[in-house]
Amino acid sequence: MDVNVEEINGLTRKVTVTLPEEDVQPKLKKAYDKLKKETKMKGFRRGKVPRSIIVKQFKPQVEAELSEKLVQDNYFKAVEKEGIDPVVHPDVQSVKFNDDGSFTFVADVDIRPEFELGEYKGLEVEKVDLKVSDEEVQSELEGLQKNMAALRSVEDRDVQEGDVVIVDFQGHHNGEPMPQVKSEDYSVDVGSGNMGKEFEEKLVGMKKDAEATHEVEFPEAHPNPVLKGKKVEFRVIVKDIKERILADLDDDFAKDAGDEFNTLDELKASILARRIKENEDSSKGAMTDRIMQKLLDSHIFEVPKRLVAFEIEQMIKQTEQQLEQGGMSLEAAGLSREKLAEQNEEMAVKRVRGDFILKKIAEIEEIKVADEDLERGFKRIGDQYNMEIAKVKEYFQNRDDLLPFMNELLNEKILAFLRDATTFVESVSDEKGEAEEEKAVETE
Repeated sequence: MDVNVEEINGLTRKVTVTLPEEDVQPKLKKAYDKLKKETKMKGFRRGKVPRSIIVKQFKPQVEAELSEKLVQDNYFKAVEKEGIDPVVHPDVQSVKFNDDGSFTFVADVDIRPEFELGEYKGLEVEKVDLKVSDEEVQSELEGLQKNMAALRSVEDRDVQEGDVVIVDFQGHHNGEPMPQVKSEDYSVDVGSGNMGKEFEEKLVGMKKDAEATHEVEFPEAHPNPVLKGKKVEFRVIVKDIKERILADLDDDFAKDAGDEFNTLDELKASILARRIKENEDSSKGAMTDRIMQKLLDSHIFEVPKRLVAFEIEQMIKQTEQQLEQGGMSLEAAGLSREKLAEQNEEMAVKRVRGDFILKKIAEIEEIKVADEDLERGFKRIGDQYNMEIAKVKEYFQNRDDLLPFMNELLNEKILAFLRDATTFVESVSDEKGEAEEEKAVETE
């Protein structure tokens, strides 16, 4: 085997592998001999068709099948021989059976980036604020009051913030109607932000039966892929204006909110306890994000383009699935794969770079997925989807399904290790707030 390696760019190598005649021709002969025994052709008895005719008839098929096997059997031997550490399946550019009886294949191979691992233990990261203020509890209480309020149509005034307005609307982009941005008798809670702050603000001041055209510019970060980054012209008709009849926030209100409450104080205590628990649950993810951002900021290196392309493709597929659930395609949403690829490239690079950092930490700290980790993972999925663990394991019998799941579990272990090794400090704003409180107490 002759192997030639050429550097295409920092992380891509062009690997040319040539197998000698003595390795290739016996395999070709074996393939043709097998066909000769099995082939029945008019004018010849089975097994008696001349080899020259067999070769002429089946050469493309035989060479295609054998070339695939020769690449599979020799690719890893070639990269191991040259000390190449590939990180993704090769991009085979060409295969060729040569006139001298040898066989050559050429593959572009992305290699693992080399980088020095900086500090990853003892990082200082700002704590996530778990405190719940009285104002937050009161705000949720008022939200509950709004949701439980009776609605009454009004005829003698304009739309105000806090009203529920029934509208018909049709969105237009670049002068063309958007079929997916259209609704009749749609209920808009003005001031909630559910329809977008700008859209709701422009309803304020309109009267019943009024028609208007409002232009709304949606940011690139908007969660709806149909609207993000677009300037949309809405043609709106107000069909009804309803005001809320708010109940008093008292013990009777608390009893209406739930059988388990007898007093307003009990309802407030329940809201407080739940919000603290929600903060605790979300803080784990938020602190992990802060750790990863610290690591990304301190580890800048090139990553393989094909891994980034794979990550981008996964993100595009996720968007397609979200749209399909709403009965739309990328085209119907005014999107293209090219635009999505451009939008997602920066995040894809961060994900790939972050994964290399985590895997290097796992290597140094000897963090691995153990059998008990797998069992916990299977149980978690079973609990989530109400499935028996045996059924979950059945699903993961396929190696192609199991490996991504094991990678997910490994990353979870690495991140848990990093959280334990991180020093969480009070945020500057928290310290400032506490200092101001202490100063206020001293003044009193």
